[in-house]
Amino acid sequence: MSVALPLAGGCQCGALRYELSAPPLMLYACHCTNCQKQTGGAFVLSTGIVENALAFTQGEPARFEWVSDAGNQRYGLFCGACGGRIANGQTPSIGVLSLRAGTFDNTSWVRPAAHIWVKSAQSWVRFQDDDLLYDEQPTDYAPIVERFRSYTGFNA
Repeated sequence: MSVALPLAGGCQCGALRYELSAPPLMLYACHCTNCQKQTGGAFVLSTGIVENALAFTQGEPARFEWVSDAGNQRYGLFCGACGGRIANGQTPSIGVLSLRAGTFDNTSWVRPAAHIWVKSAQSWVRFQDDDLLYDEQPTDYAPIVERFRSYTGFNA
């Protein structure tokens, strides 16, 4: 897999653009009820990234705060014009953001390494036999990071 840095992306209307200067750490599908409400879908594809590797190159993101299913204080960064969600973070910062994988300009490499919060997954969602599945928030992300690196070639 050959994906060059920086990775660029943005919102649906193009008013908010970003660049990612370091490779993603991992990519997973989150089935929590918060992600379902935010997207209006069954899950969201999130890319774990180093927070300071994300730079907005056009526009300023709007911000929304809530408490996650795990009880953490979270915030979302989104386009104030079209409402497109770009990333989520945690307060206090843990140095990692969840960047929406569908916002990358090039999504040819996007594939989840795991599924989290599967206890909230819609009943019709089917998983593969070899999928990494977590009922809730993982306590150890190393297996997800390792699997992601094994099929993308990205190294942090």
